[in-house]
Amino acid sequence: MAENPHMKVLYLNVTQKTESEKQAFVNMARDHKLPGTEVHIASLPEVDGRFRNASYRTYEAIMTRGIVRAARVAALEGFDAMAIGCFFDVAIHDAREISGEMIVSGPCEAGCEIAASLANRFGIIIGHRKWAHQMQESVRSYGHEHRLTGFYHVGLSVTEFQKDHDETARRLIAAGRKAVDEDYAEALILGCTMEIGFYKKIEQATGVPVIDAAIAAFKRAEYGALLKRQCGWIPSRKWSCEPPPEDEISAFRCFENGEALGPRLIVKPDGSVDSGPKTLLTGQPRLTPGWPLNSVAAT
Repeated sequence: MAENPHMKVLYLNVTQKTESEKQAFVNMARDHKLPGTEVHIASLPEVDGRFRNASYRTYEAIMTRGIVRAARVAALEGFDAMAIGCFFDVAIHDAREISGEMIVSGPCEAGCEIAASLANRFGIIIGHRKWAHQMQESVRSYGHEHRLTGFYHVGLSVTEFQKDHDETARRLIAAGRKAVDEDYAEALILGCTMEIGFYKKIEQATGVPVIDAAIAAFKRAEYGALLKRQCGWIPSRKWSCEPPPEDEISAFRCFENGEALGPRLIVKPDGSVDSGPKTLLTGQPRLTPGWPLNSVAAT
């Protein structure tokens, strides 16, 4: 068995990114991926909304359609795993239901899982207080509420984290120190994927592990892909994990032809970067011979 099997991971940004923001995710993938992994970085197509943040449930409800379509097309295209690039873990359960053999990860679930393996209690640094209620529901559903010291908001919106790096670092460090020194957090999670790139500075200032949520979602997806390739572990399709029947999907016209992913940036196994085309969801899926779990593959 190859030490570093070739794997394909999709990092799906649920919002539209500027060129500099896209580059931050390219750098993240290039710096942290395994040698055999190919990473595709894409946003939802603009037809699903020109969102710049997912701070409101209203936006998330509209995004869900695009995320489910993206999961469908990624499964058909043969991706091993997909990471949803938003700490709200938007539509993670919906995407998993239709993902076939493909693993689906989210930043909140992955960040909590990693933090819990490094410390007994952790705090989550977020942009605005509004986010805390919904995120707390997620933390509780993932079984980590007893480990949570609290949410620490820094008064920055999603699009402001990358504008003034010095000011962002100052606010994140101040919030981290409050969590550690006053509430005895033993680890910290950055509760927005746009806080990407700041974790090392906060670790140095606070002396505790700091989990970058974007890296966490990507690495958890890649790890799931590795387990899939080396151990054969793919999503269950029994009982609550049963996907919708293909005949109903066709009859209900759930996945009409059309754009499913915006333009891609592809980080190849050797670390070079290429651009990819927009992706259309076309054709009818079929069951993959040899797989018993009602998975799908491209025609």
